[in-house]
Amino acid sequence: MSADTFLALLVYAFVSSITPGPNNFMLLASGVNFGFVRTIPHMLGIASGFFSLLLGVGLGLGTLLLAFPQLHLALKIGGGAYLLYLAWKIATSRTLGRAGDVGAHPMTFVQAAAFQWINPKAWVMAVSAIAIYTNAQQPFLSVMLISSAFALVNFPSVSVWAGFGMALRGFLADPVRLKWFNIAMGILLAATLWPMLA
Repeated sequence: MSADTFLALLVYAFVSSITPGPNNFMLLASGVNFGFVRTIPHMLGIASGFFSLLLGVGLGLGTLLLAFPQLHLALKIGGGAYLLYLAWKIATSRTLGRAGDVGAHPMTFVQAAAFQWINPKAWVMAVSAIAIYTNAQQPFLSVMLISSAFALVNFPSVSVWAGFGMALRGFLADPVRLKWFNIAMGILLAATLWPMLA
């Protein structure tokens, strides 16, 4: 992979990682509801889960989904249902979570990593990156470079969203503002399903 191609890949990784989508809306809500530090496992889970998804797609999983459309459909339905469940949980949250609160906790590292495998935007990003940037002469090396490029930019990009959420905590300490913010975040998260259904 040439230096110019790798730079283009880094730009693609940055833009696709920092733009709105299920992960970033959940991180914004988590930053507001739980603070930045308690959201770090969620951010690390996203980075690790997406890295493993890229490797899986690059090493042939994408071809498997093309060969078995029923598996692809099941993934879409399962992912969509889970996304709606998460949207509901965010929309109905009414208090800022504090460390030690019973029942109130941010997404864990494992939950966030596993979510990447059913996240529609993550699949689009992974399949697109592998399709565009894989070199047929060096497939394994190019898959590793693609995965590494995303690893470089993913965590800093998603951290911005959790940081925005943390910055809004004071303003949203008012229960009425928090209620409407969480409802808006739930609706936006559910709306990220639209491209998958279209």
